[in-house]
Amino acid sequence: MSLAHGRPYLAIPGPSVMPDAVLQAMHQPAPNIYEGDIVTLVEGIVPDLKRVAKTDGEAAIYICNGHGAWEAALSNLFQPGDRVLIPATGRFAHGWADMAVGLGIVPQIVDFGTKSTIDADRIEEVLRADTERQIKAVMFSHVDTATSIRNDPRALRAALDAADHPALLMADCIASMACDEFHMDAWGVDVAITGSQKGLMVPPGLSFVFFNDRAKEFRAANPRVSRYWDWVPRTEPEAVYQYFGGTSPTHHLFGLRAALDMLHEEGMERVWARHATLARAIWAACERWAEGGAMVMNVSDPALRSHAVTALGLGIGNGQKLRIWTAENAGLTLGIGLGMSTEDDPDGTGFFRIGHMGHLNAHMVLGAVGVIEAGLQALQIPHGHGALEKAAEVVAQPGAVAF
Repeated sequence: MSLAHGRPYLAIPGPSVMPDAVLQAMHQPAPNIYEGDIVTLVEGIVPDLKRVAKTDGEAAIYICNGHGAWEAALSNLFQPGDRVLIPATGRFAHGWADMAVGLGIVPQIVDFGTKSTIDADRIEEVLRADTERQIKAVMFSHVDTATSIRNDPRALRAALDAADHPALLMADCIASMACDEFHMDAWGVDVAITGSQKGLMVPPGLSFVFFNDRAKEFRAANPRVSRYWDWVPRTEPEAVYQYFGGTSPTHHLFGLRAALDMLHEEGMERVWARHATLARAIWAACERWAEGGAMVMNVSDPALRSHAVTALGLGIGNGQKLRIWTAENAGLTLGIGLGMSTEDDPDGTGFFRIGHMGHLNAHMVLGAVGVIEAGLQALQIPHGHGALEKAAEVVAQPGAVAF
């Protein structure tokens, strides 16, 4: 017998749970893609996207996943031979660097491992040493989805300013947008990218590039840009058809409209506070489990943890066993330990991740904690007890959320 029958819970760090309102909005016939309601829809979506990113700059929409957003940003701003600086705190900064290599761009990677945040002082040193100002941009992950490390854009902006360096500051916000607090303009970020499938609660298939006037100057000086990735016609279109380089992603847009309505009805500050409180509930449970067993939170300092995903170690083989048990016996799907392999555990079987992003509330989190507790018991994996009680204490008295 399995207790997994019923509505499953996808607690991976993207795609996230899609609200019924989003799914229902998508369940309609295809519209005219050239005129009529689709024009009004897109014209309303763009400013509401910018409200999520907290920017008065531009927002370009692409039909692709987050990797496409990486390439779109790079293609608009740089030419082969240009240099970029990439502080890495996990798998996805290296992924963006590899995308740059494929375009002939030269990345300089400063690797801070998989457990530590970016050391802004070290980045300032590298920028000061670039006396010929060859570095065109500093590119980083606001949250690395694999390690669950959260980096502070303000510290990197301060490093650029202290070094008096003209490089752009570019943030990968794929895991963090609409989950962790982010103020693109106020924090001095020139380019930010994200995708539809995490905090924005829409199926995978859309990505977004936000950019300010400084980035527009870089684009204007670029002698050659891919016709498809070029953000100019997407932000200065003569017709709605040009917003997307061709046919509109109509049903994704219907879903996105519903998701943005939900976010702004709640209010971004409350969205961030909800994610922060529910993340703390999960951390409280994990810390209690860790007291009596092998569980280890990848990020020890709560101030550096993502509010959207938590990466954990459980001992070789145990992460994979737990994920299989929770999915097959209780309908809870946990994330794989992406990019967290070690010499002793090359396949990363000892790691797993809990996604807590997007359409998420207290009963979902407490239910997930209870199922993980049951899995640890069923598999006889040593662990501390009282995790659900500790998580419930956070939910019962969330208090003021400090960002």
